[in-house]
Amino acid sequence: MSVNDFLRQRALELTVGGSYSLHRWYDCEGRLRTFACRTKRVSPFRMIVDVPVVGKVGERVTSYFQDFGEFECTISETLKSGFLMELEMTRARRAWMSEKLTWLEKKQKDASIEELRHDARFVPKVAHTLLTLADGDTHPCLIIDMSTAGVAVSAEYDPEIGTPLAVGACVGRVIRKFAHGFAVKFAEKQNRDILERLIVRSSPLLQTA
Repeated sequence: MSVNDFLRQRALELTVGGSYSLHRWYDCEGRLRTFACRTKRVSPFRMIVDVPVVGKVGERVTSYFQDFGEFECTISETLKSGFLMELEMTRARRAWMSEKLTWLEKKQKDASIEELRHDARFVPKVAHTLLTLADGDTHPCLIIDMSTAGVAVSAEYDPEIGTPLAVGACVGRVIRKFAHGFAVKFAEKQNRDILERLIVRSSPLLQTA
């Protein structure tokens, strides 16, 4: 199915974080790499996801979402920074998926659900930004989540811990690596009210330390 056809079908506009692996992507030690992703539009049959590394049409994907579990999928169409994937599952699981999406849609509309902690991590509306290294090189990345203290991202670029870089216009250092990305601690605590605009803005020149 094409993206345009899917957009005409009933589906839920939903942002859920997850991870995925493309069956041809391995690291230098021969291990299958995983990357972070997030959903944009979901139905019990297929979903559009934002990703840092786009696969090819027909390529097999294994994905995992905390709200939905693991899926075996096939890419049916690619986008500039994501793809449409066809979900493979039993009839019983598809029925469960439909009920789950109905519940999540109701939860989306519940005005009583709000984040009480001002410094809590949150997922920005914009999914992608640029990493800028000290030498000026840039790399695209997917934003997993962020707070006023730092940001977690997923990218094809795989830095060492301690690497100075900017995520958008926010300068920091890589402090931790995990299965499908890495965490950057900002050099200075940011203002939450303008943080999202800074993260998606072009990076300043970095000063090497």
